[in-house]
Amino acid sequence: MSDIFTPFDSPALKAPLDGEWAAKRELAEATRQLIETLVTTTSDEGTLQAVTANLRRQVETLAAAPRLLGRKAFEEIENGRFGTLTSLGYELNPLDGKSNPISPPFSIWIDGDVAHGRTTLGWQYEGPPATVHGGFVCAIFDQFLGIAQLITGQPGVTGTLTTRFHRPTPLNVELKLVGRVKDVKGRKNILTGEIWANDVMTASCEGLFIHISKERFLQMRNGG
Repeated sequence: MSDIFTPFDSPALKAPLDGEWAAKRELAEATRQLIETLVTTTSDEGTLQAVTANLRRQVETLAAAPRLLGRKAFEEIENGRFGTLTSLGYELNPLDGKSNPISPPFSIWIDGDVAHGRTTLGWQYEGPPATVHGGFVCAIFDQFLGIAQLITGQPGVTGTLTTRFHRPTPLNVELKLVGRVKDVKGRKNILTGEIWANDVMTASCEGLFIHISKERFLQMRNGG
């Protein structure tokens, strides 16, 4: 893969690096379906126990292969065979990673000075009846505005998030997100975001992010 990977230039899904990543995406999607089905199923005890035994066998199959713990480990092995830090984030991030089964399907892209997003959250994200748990609303804003910082040219780490819940955010409905830069003050990026469902704004957020130097980023990446 080229060192230049631009996952946020359009809403189009980026192709996987190779067949292994393609298969990992397929397994992640099957696992997402499993999670939602488990949350909603009324299967009897025997069926659930049989599925559990089968899943444990599958875990043993996967665990027989070497494991890499963390994106840094994936990046460094075999001269970057698994991809760059950016492409690994695209696959493994817990909030928009295409190969991470705890991530909802979530696309983010930047058009000029505006960031856009689309996602749909199923029953496994339920808080109040038929609505998205507020903690996941905040998490989605954190990821979305964190990516939107690219507009500033000096992205950084989250300082504070202030989320306002205007209406319940519905499950199983496509959510549209819009993000903009409100201000840049030295190392501080201040952004605002909105979540819309069926043309109604359900939540808004203001995030403060702190730009860090490349040296500090590498120090954090290396556990310092």
